[in-house]
Amino acid sequence: MKNIIFNTQLSTFEKDVIAASNKTPILLDLWADWCSPCLVIAPMLEKALLEFDNQILLAKLEVDEGDNMKIAGHYKVRGFPTIILFQYGNEVARFSGAKPLQYIRQFIEQNAEF
Repeated sequence: MKNIIFNTQLSTFEKDVIAASNKTPILLDLWADWCSPCLVIAPMLEKALLEFDNQILLAKLEVDEGDNMKIAGHYKVRGFPTIILFQYGNEVARFSGAKPLQYIRQFIEQNAEF
């Protein structure tokens, strides 16, 4: 089983997320350690990914590490957590805030192409 959840950062973002999304849809979780909703949604994201049997990956980007906030700025993120779905090198859809498992499942089903 491949790693369906991995960490990314500014220096590897292009390869880890943009280029990799040409093969597999990737959810990008922009989060911060101090953000309570970020900590709430993390296990929901993991549970949702497991239901999709390795068809989608989750890249976690801690916005307060190094220059990672530049990615949040580039994508005009206004709050955390923000979850962005990338496919074929482009942003497909996004949502912000802690959401229940059913919402995440539906978001993936409606927006990702498998």
